Amino acid sequence: MQELNRKIQPVYSNIEKIDIIKANKNRLSNNIPLYTINAGSQDAVKIDFIFTAGVWYQNAPIISSTTNSLINEGTKNLSSKQIAEKLDYYGAILQLNIDNDFGIVSFICLNKHLNSVFPIIEDLLKNSIFQQKELDINITNKKQRFVTNCLKTSIIAQRKFLEVNFGKDHPYSNKINIEDFDKIKQNQIIDFYNKFYTSQNCRIIASGKIKDSFYDLINSHFGGNDWEKSYDKKQLTYEIASSQQRKYVEQKEDAVQSTIRIGKILFNRNNSDFSGMQVLNTVLGGYFGSRLMSNIREDKGYSYGIQSFLTSFQNSGYFSIVSEVKSEASKNAVNEIFKEIKKLKDELIPEAELEIVKNYMMGDLINYFDGPFALSESFRVLINNNLSYEYFETYIDTVKNITAEKLNQLANKYFQEETFYNVIAGKYE
Repeated sequence: MQELNRKIQPVYSNIEKIDIIKANKNRLSNNIPLYTINAGSQDAVKIDFIFTAGVWYQNAPIISSTTNSLINEGTKNLSSKQIAEKLDYYGAILQLNIDNDFGIVSFICLNKHLNSVFPIIEDLLKNSIFQQKELDINITNKKQRFVTNCLKTSIIAQRKFLEVNFGKDHPYSNKINIEDFDKIKQNQIIDFYNKFYTSQNCRIIASGKIKDSFYDLINSHFGGNDWEKSYDKKQLTYEIASSQQRKYVEQKEDAVQSTIRIGKILFNRNNSDFSGMQVLNTVLGGYFGSRLMSNIREDKGYSYGIQSFLTSFQNSGYFSIVSEVKSEASKNAVNEIFKEIKKLKDELIPEAELEIVKNYMMGDLINYFDGPFALSESFRVLINNNLSYEYFETYIDTVKNITAEKLNQLANKYFQEETFYNVIAGKYE
């Protein structure tokens, strides 16, 4: 066996193209869109039932998340214990997720158990009863977590940041007060479930090893009209009411670390500048070798880590820089962050640095299409934002070909210091 010479750098090549296995679209008998991604070697499938049932659609705080989290806590036919035992017996994994725009019910199981697991999932989506006892337990647990989280500077800063950007009454602010937990009523949960977890408000993604018999099987359980319920699709709109004040300090005198959140409302994936801004964001704070990490962590030692993000919702999006720093260094850290932002506006990114970022992003992008379940998650981004696969093609082209000059233009277009909100929770010294 030839001994490995660790003094010789491994050979590498640039990624020129990423082949993406695309979803096939069909419809169930009741017109529910069904997308299937036939990929992978394991005899398993992941199925996502996607509902426009996120925070955007609730008429009172915590309703959407409570409804989603209680779907598996008892139906007309099964108790929560029976549901858990049956899913465990068949080795099925149930996942309940909620975000600002969508409520998702997902499960993973072997193909050979689909006949047994589908009736359980069908029961959850059609017959959940939201017993008062389960609701009380859920709310008590949520309330306890809320009280604990309110002491954390990271949570304090996040809530304030969203509030000053979107306005305290905007759904994306997701403003919650302690008294909101005691206001939730069982009928509100049942009404939200009946209104939004319906066949008219559902899209399904199935990924994995899809058998020929799959369509008939899923159609027999979910293709009927017995779960139309009372869905009334209305286009809801909310006005963004950003604060006029740009800097906020939420003092917490006993804080060892202070949390910094700097950013602004920007746009979502539908904007033509989104892909370019992803590259600019990566240079600034989007990976471990970023400029912010090199400055704030490696050079100054103010923090263990700092990151910047582009967050995309269905109806908006924002840019943010997030870090927890030593309290005595919080003011200096903020100054250094804005220095790095200014450099992106004043100077072109060196070609060698940009090439490293491009290679990193292309390598990271492969993970988004590595296996059937990753393909499913990536495709969900498309349909949730009314995008086509052309979005990924454009994104890949942008990452490969964007110039330092174009990134400089984007920095000057979107990174004006006076437009940023600066929120610090903890001590500001």
